[in-house]
Amino acid sequence: VTYNDWRGEPRSRHAKKVQAAGQPVGDCVDCNACVAVCPMGIDIRDGQQLECITCALCIDACDSVMDKLGKERGLISYATLSDYNANMAVATAGGFCSANPSLVRTDGGAFSEKLAHFHIRKIFRPRTFIYMGAWSAVGIALLYSLLTRDRLEVNVLHDRNPQFVTLSDGSIRNGYTVKLLNMIPEPRTIVVTMQGLRGAEMSVVGIDLPADRSFAVAVEPDRLKMLKVFVRQPADQVGSATQTFKFRVEDKASFETDEYTATFNAPEIAR
Repeated sequence: VTYNDWRGEPRSRHAKKVQAAGQPVGDCVDCNACVAVCPMGIDIRDGQQLECITCALCIDACDSVMDKLGKERGLISYATLSDYNANMAVATAGGFCSANPSLVRTDGGAFSEKLAHFHIRKIFRPRTFIYMGAWSAVGIALLYSLLTRDRLEVNVLHDRNPQFVTLSDGSIRNGYTVKLLNMIPEPRTIVVTMQGLRGAEMSVVGIDLPADRSFAVAVEPDRLKMLKVFVRQPADQVGSATQTFKFRVEDKASFETDEYTATFNAPEIAR
């Protein structure tokens, strides 16, 4: 937002008297309407300021005053720095004098053809096409990531305490919190399978299913389902104190899958 002092200065509340005295006068009548409507309380005529939030209320206020005076709108307007500098050079005769309204207008009162002004052709410049290409690439990348994002996700947390439990038959049991995330607005039946960890079986707390290496569970639309899962491995099958295996989840209807690599802890004496 810019105050075009190349056409507004010198400002005066008594333009007719000043003109009658043979002195130059700009379009600004010093009504302070722009200051009165500014929510930040600044005077845009003092130049660009950090406090300006570009709300354009001063533009509307000034345009309404110009309409009442029968003058062209745009005394305060959106302007590029290059256009402002070019017009200021015209109004000051290349910097050799202060802003003189007679230099920016013809004898008939119209603006001089030397003044720079906005034209639609200024939009179509190489820089504009570069910006359009860059933003289009960003938009396409975001759209691609949205369309190809995972709609099924599994996350697993190993119990911190205890790390493992030795059961009465000598087998080792680890506890896990399995989180199944369904990111579609439809219910799903998810099959959870354990891969690796020979001889091991899973059991789910709260679900009456026999211990096995896989189980199926229903997940509501756009919901996260948390399961408490125990994995038990016979003592004679334990290969080391720390083993890795995978929880694999699959939606049999859409064939979407996801995997999570977990660890199975056992005591040293069980090896």
